Amino acid sequence: MPKITLKTPEQIAIMAEGGKRLAQILEQALKQIEPGISTLEIDTWIDKGIAGAGGLASFKLVPGYRWASCVGLNDEVVHSIPKKDKIIRTGDLLKIDLGMLWQGYNSDLSWTVCIKGEGEKCDVRKEFLDAGKEALKEAIKAAQPGNCIGHISQKIQQVIEGAGYFPIKVLTGHGIGRKLHEDPLIPGFLKGKLSDSPKLWPGMSLAIEVIYGQTSSDVVMENDGWTISTKDGKMSGLFEKTIAVTENGPLILTKFEGN
Repeated sequence: MPKITLKTPEQIAIMAEGGKRLAQILEQALKQIEPGISTLEIDTWIDKGIAGAGGLASFKLVPGYRWASCVGLNDEVVHSIPKKDKIIRTGDLLKIDLGMLWQGYNSDLSWTVCIKGEGEKCDVRKEFLDAGKEALKEAIKAAQPGNCIGHISQKIQQVIEGAGYFPIKVLTGHGIGRKLHEDPLIPGFLKGKLSDSPKLWPGMSLAIEVIYGQTSSDVVMENDGWTISTKDGKMSGLFEKTIAVTENGPLILTKFEGN
């Protein structure tokens, strides 16, 4: 059985402030992105932003990981190492995943955008990205006290598969709090019966992640030992927000609208 830690209203308030600051860091980073910059430059901005917000980069606290964020392109799904020679080009799908430890509590946030410029690649990819945003929106709505984790997973699966895409089943969302990764796991598909998944209670804090592929759910680990990419080389999407379950329903702690 998962060991789930409930947070007090005071602890959730701390997480909300940290999440607000994290969302502002991502928003500022996205405003600076243009073709020709490297993914390492983005990580540098994020690292400085987290320090300026009075926090610590959660990802740097993961053993063996040296960067403040994960920054992936196109077929890269998660855990993508920022690199100096990984250059952003027009039409790329850019995934940024960042986390911050602020006053003892973590927040986690991910978003995917298409790098606009000449050509129509981003117009073609809008439908793909819209599916991920809608799945996250519906998944958060399902985080109601009395529901189960399975209700969240079910919504992700319904929206993603309904749009013709594939939830990546070996990667999940997770609980979050004093640790970046806590129980329970939150799959992007319904695994077994709804009633078999953990029940949602006020005080739970969750990092809900929508992780999906264009044509398959199969992934591979790259040679760097961190980056996970789609096996078929097709594009992937990643959308994540940190929320708290309250008596009045879900409260988004990383309020970010994206684009």
